[in-house]
Amino acid sequence: MKELIIRETSRRAYDFISKSLDINDDHSLIVATTTPFNVEMQPRNTYKNIVNLKPVNDIRRINKFFETINSKLDQGGYFICNAETYSLRKRRILNKYPVGINWIMYAIDFFVKRVSPKVWGLKKIYFFLTAGRNRVLSKAETLGRLYSCGFEVVSEDYFDSKLWVKVRKVKEPAFDYSPTYGPLIRLKREGKGGKFIKVYKARTMHAYSEYLQEYIYQQNSLQEGGKFKDDFRITTIGRILRKFWLDELPMLINLVKRDLKLVGVRPLSKHYLSLYPEEHRERRKKYRPGLVPPFYADMPKELEDIIASERRYMDAYDKNPILTDIRYFRKAMYNILWKKARSG
Repeated sequence: MKELIIRETSRRAYDFISKSLDINDDHSLIVATTTPFNVEMQPRNTYKNIVNLKPVNDIRRINKFFETINSKLDQGGYFICNAETYSLRKRRILNKYPVGINWIMYAIDFFVKRVSPKVWGLKKIYFFLTAGRNRVLSKAETLGRLYSCGFEVVSEDYFDSKLWVKVRKVKEPAFDYSPTYGPLIRLKREGKGGKFIKVYKARTMHAYSEYLQEYIYQQNSLQEGGKFKDDFRITTIGRILRKFWLDELPMLINLVKRDLKLVGVRPLSKHYLSLYPEEHRERRKKYRPGLVPPFYADMPKELEDIIASERRYMDAYDKNPILTDIRYFRKAMYNILWKKARSG
């Protein structure tokens, strides 16, 4: 087994795998495959550990593959896989060709392998020509897909120009048949009465990033302003969109649909809400969320300050809704236009 693993991958990969689990255990399955069929046809119903030596980039139906792995693992069982991330791919292409030509080759690769699979009309052509092999995946998308399929990251390492990860099965897959993959995304947020709504935004993060909020919080916690520190989920274009508030423009759709009003508490994700005290979470349900939250009027720095800011807004809104929203909107616009408050 040792020689077979080294021959298929490398000595570093063997060391990573062997230190993570017992490769000689009868309840451990080691495969080198890009199809779920080869996993489904294994004789045992479930395994304690599964390892796939082939990179995730060559799997056409990635979520289906991860869902199959999940079904074949015991609860709490481990899965090890690897992927060439977008940043590693970029470095490989730029180092492969002479200066000048390398950026041309990278631009071609970026359009063919990264842009065309996400463009309507080109997606089918892309998969017909490539069969889904050697696709471009960011770290955020790779880990996000794993989390959406019921896993959580235990450890990760970079070697052999790949990201290797060990994950644990913690639940059943989400079976997300409509992931936020295009330029316009719909994010699940809590609305008035605790009802979840779909908030429209321009994409600023890699696909499947919404599944990584807890992972990012555990790794990096929160920075000033209540945002995640060193958030690798945000794309380069996404940072530009956030700087000029362009990512928020699609939320006007929610304004028209009356899911949001102009000023109000920020519509939050399930994970971010879990950081708030229960009493505050319950009170928030009484109010329709807003396009412009009180955050931009008060500019709080810590999570406790953000909660206090929302509490002050709700207290004032209960006494005089119209004047409160006018006052908060005027103050928020001043901070945005003159103090350069930005979308986080």
